[in-house]
Amino acid sequence: MRKRNESVALVPTMGALHAGHLALVDCARTLADRIIVTIFVNPKQFSAGEDFDAYPRDIAGDAEKLRAAGADLVWIPDADLIYPPGYATSVRVARLSETLCGPVRPGHFAGVATIITKLFALIRPDIAVFGEKDWQQLAIIRRLNTDLNLGVEIIGCPIMREADGLALSSRNAYLSADERVAAATLPKALALAAQAIRAGDDVAQALEQARTKLAQAGFGPIDYLELADEETLAPLSANAPRARLFAAAYLGRTRLIDNLEV
Repeated sequence: MRKRNESVALVPTMGALHAGHLALVDCARTLADRIIVTIFVNPKQFSAGEDFDAYPRDIAGDAEKLRAAGADLVWIPDADLIYPPGYATSVRVARLSETLCGPVRPGHFAGVATIITKLFALIRPDIAVFGEKDWQQLAIIRRLNTDLNLGVEIIGCPIMREADGLALSSRNAYLSADERVAAATLPKALALAAQAIRAGDDVAQALEQARTKLAQAGFGPIDYLELADEETLAPLSANAPRARLFAAAYLGRTRLIDNLEV
């Protein structure tokens, strides 16, 4: 690809691909000559007690989906290749990693920052495409790309949602039938809170009403439901030009995240 002076877009994934991932491939196709997709369930971004072993894996199915979607190359490295014996380096992005998911998932974003830095170094893409569902992750990757002068153009693609508004996620497969119905309360609660905040209602009251709706639907614990600046992730007590709602909460054993521009 390089010898032919073709531009390369990278789509990093952990597999268990759904329509949201394939939308990233579609987006990448409009931006570059060639598309490389990586599938790597990164052990360093799972905290102790999280679902690394149970995380859904379907390599054959994923490869077929990517072939049909028009990916040019799929790379599925072994953990020993990415983290060989004696590996001792970690990348950490301060401040952005210390809010929202950071306190409840210690080490998670260092794992994300480390693997993305390694993939950028190994593949040297011109462009990298990420979904906006994990907005905090996207903000961290943008920061590290700037801070380390990696020179990759970072593209965020809009959240893909089901008909009832639930954001697509590989972890949605964990939901029971009843939980799947209740899960739609999350985007609806965020939408109502955003509407109230835009109308000038008190932010704290709007957030509390959203938390109540989630609790009534069976969510718990609620890790956070906050209004924050979408670039710095600093909490906001009033509406502002870059205001965005962020939420993470458990429904049964499944942890769901979502965000919505205000």
